[in-house]
Amino acid sequence: MSPGYAGQFFQPASNSDYYSQSPYIDSFDEEPPLLEELGIHFDHIRQKTWTVLNPMKPADGSIINETDLTGPILFCIALEATLLLAGKVQFGYVYGMSAIGCLVIHALLNLMSSSGVSYGCVASVLGYCLLPMVILSGCAMFFSLQGTFGTVSSLVIIGWCSLSASKIFIAALHMEGQQLLVAYPCALLYGLFALLTIF
Repeated sequence: MSPGYAGQFFQPASNSDYYSQSPYIDSFDEEPPLLEELGIHFDHIRQKTWTVLNPMKPADGSIINETDLTGPILFCIALEATLLLAGKVQFGYVYGMSAIGCLVIHALLNLMSSSGVSYGCVASVLGYCLLPMVILSGCAMFFSLQGTFGTVSSLVIIGWCSLSASKIFIAALHMEGQQLLVAYPCALLYGLFALLTIF
């Protein structure tokens, strides 16, 4: 033991000057809420969801400026849950097709538009537009979609998903007159999800 130490080993004395000068110690009242700090805004999620659910309404181009992946992840989990309840364990296929489809659509949009778009924005839009496919998968829990009704309803849902996605991409990237060119690869991607849902 050093001769100059007069304190206790098991009860250290606190130094109040040390904590009062630290720039990292703030009160909890000044902290932002956790959801805001994580970038989860329920108003934005609701706005994007209503844009997808109403494909005839013009899209706001500022939707693509936010890379919000909370809604798309929730919709992917909802699609997987409804597929699981329908007796189809397709988790890897859903994630794999989502990732590869986002890469392909991202490359196509960067080639077609004069202004570039980030991968996160493409994943956000394609994930939000997966919501009608969740509705189709929910219907597959109650009855088979392998007949004429299933084919017609899946074609309607594929058109709904691709129309919503292309509408948002066209409005955000200022690609007037190219909606069919954007909707076609989106329809191919959502067609793969429909095949997972039907079979």
